[in-house]
Amino acid sequence: MSFSITGKTAIVTGAANGIGLAIARHFLDRGANVMFADIDEARLEDEIGAEARADGPVRMFAGDLRQKLTIANLLSATIDAFDRVDILVNASRMMRVSDPLKVEEDAVDEMLQQNLMTSLRLSQLTAKRMIKQAEALGETDETLPTAGSIINLSSIAAGRTQPCLLGYSIACAAVDQMTRSLAVALAPKGIRVNAVATGSVLSGSLQAALRDQPDWRGEIEAGTPLGRIAPASELVETVQYLASDAASFLTGQVLTVDGGRSLLDAVPAPAH
Repeated sequence: MSFSITGKTAIVTGAANGIGLAIARHFLDRGANVMFADIDEARLEDEIGAEARADGPVRMFAGDLRQKLTIANLLSATIDAFDRVDILVNASRMMRVSDPLKVEEDAVDEMLQQNLMTSLRLSQLTAKRMIKQAEALGETDETLPTAGSIINLSSIAAGRTQPCLLGYSIACAAVDQMTRSLAVALAPKGIRVNAVATGSVLSGSLQAALRDQPDWRGEIEAGTPLGRIAPASELVETVQYLASDAASFLTGQVLTVDGGRSLLDAVPAPAH
């Protein structure tokens, strides 16, 4: 099987910065058509505005994916630009430290809406389009593994107990279970659903956290067997693998990319 994604069309959310931007850029470099999606229109414009206005493999979409109409518009814009969608990477996520004992400040509703529901609703709608594409082509059982791939971004926080990350941890655990459930539901249609759980990877939220709490860097590095925080570029090949036919028999899995951090006891700094 090939690791190639050349000629495939991908939607990448959270693509204005951090991990989402790194994935979208990597897919573009590997020959894919890429829809960069994010709520931050100004940042999207700075990153790819000129490229998106050219008649090429790049498009951008700015909008709040917590709104169902926005999700529908994102998919429509992708189809209008590239005629199909083969890969969805749900990389848009938010982390917030909160007080777990204050109902109005525990961030559970916010984290579920931002990190779970946007990914779920976009996955559901995109999967319907992937199924329609496969049916239109009359794909047989032998070609079903190429019908589509959905990759969710999660975190090792899903399995680590840190009270200050109550909402974020619950949402990440929900994303992991969503991944497994959708994988079983969509497998008969030839759509694979997997996730990548990160830790000690320089996401946009971790960058912001380190600006506010610079002491966390040392704590995170000390709690990571490989002894460092990885740039987002060290994650992108894993996501490409999951998107490619090389992973054609892999579904419902949550791959951990964390420098070994989840193997050790939790450290005080948030488990990104």
